[in-house]
Amino acid sequence: MLAGRSLPLVLSSAALFATWFGSETVFGASSEFLKDGLIGVIEDPFGAALCLLLFGFFYARRLYQMNLLTLGDFFEVRYGKKTELIAGAFLVPSYVGYIAAQLVAMGLILNVVTGLAVWQGVLISTVVVTFYTVIGGMWAISITDFIQSIIIVVGLIVLAVVMSDKAGGWDTVMASVPADRFRFFPEGTPWGIMTWLAAWSVLGLGSIPSQDVYQRAMSSGSARTAEYSCYIAAALYLTVALLPLFISLCAQHLYANQLTGDGQLVLPRMVLEHTNIVVQILFFGSLLSAIMSTTSSAILAPAAIFSENLVRPLRSKPFTDREMLLLTRGSILLFSVLATGMAMWRSNIYELVGESSILSLVSLFVPLTFGLYWRRANSAGAILSMIFGLVTWLIFKNLDTDWPPLVPALAVSLIVMVLSGYLVRTKTT
Repeated sequence: MLAGRSLPLVLSSAALFATWFGSETVFGASSEFLKDGLIGVIEDPFGAALCLLLFGFFYARRLYQMNLLTLGDFFEVRYGKKTELIAGAFLVPSYVGYIAAQLVAMGLILNVVTGLAVWQGVLISTVVVTFYTVIGGMWAISITDFIQSIIIVVGLIVLAVVMSDKAGGWDTVMASVPADRFRFFPEGTPWGIMTWLAAWSVLGLGSIPSQDVYQRAMSSGSARTAEYSCYIAAALYLTVALLPLFISLCAQHLYANQLTGDGQLVLPRMVLEHTNIVVQILFFGSLLSAIMSTTSSAILAPAAIFSENLVRPLRSKPFTDREMLLLTRGSILLFSVLATGMAMWRSNIYELVGESSILSLVSLFVPLTFGLYWRRANSAGAILSMIFGLVTWLIFKNLDTDWPPLVPALAVSLIVMVLSGYLVRTKTT
């Protein structure tokens, strides 16, 4: 699950960089950027880079020094077994949609390149990624992340240079883009500011209480490595993630009349139709590498929580190491099947990723943060914070209101935790 807590800085940084650098960054973000401009991609890549910075600064060292196997173990140590079970139940579902988003992306790539039906590409992708995740766990994921990260960076840089040259250079491309496309800050209205902050929070805060970020950081060889890997990964992520946005501008400048249909397919279609075989190999190789590296750890994350924090505590007789290994491998297969089913049902990558992070934000962010930094935080507060946060989000999600649902949900989660800290007296560890 944690690669023996032995990864050096370079492998740990590559693993953290690969956390979200997948379909939503290359497909989803570039599509949203062409539609809404820079303000439409605050969530990713900017929110994702913010998450890594915050995790490194406030969470990495404290969690590493606790020497835990999963994020769910934190809730057991800090709040007790009942809270561990409830937190595990909140942690696990958010990953199904996230894994599904990556599988949809790989299905789309295979559809564009080979003509396979998307559902066939999803099945093939599931088998390949699940195989090496089952065999090698976090160690296999870390090694492949390092190799795939090199391919990602080289492939996107080469494609950006090629597309820029075809479009007439940086100055020509930038001159053809309307000025409002680069608007970064919101309108001065309360609702505009609230929506902007909410976009930052989806990944920026929502992915902090996530098992995949946790397991990548905790696989580091030391607390210092865990912290500095987060900073390096954030810098890499924000730098490299801007390349697909620039490439999409080049494609729009060159082939504006052909940008029809599914916006998520703009880049792969342009590359396939208008570049030579070398560039195609680099682009699709880097794209598949990015998505595979994201998918593998996303499958391992809920499997680790499910086996360690949901199944293990319910058995009176302790599991042997071999039994836990088999249980975790079986859990990997289970979540692969569930995510494949969702990938067949829904296909909007950006929405699938955003929704999975929101679930963690409204239920787990406050109990995790207060558990690390507030002595009054207690089990009752943690449980009520999770439940009331999620319920509030569901209510506001179905109301006709200008409020982003995660804002009142996060506020309620925070208020409930604070009130419980002062009104409920329970023994904490």
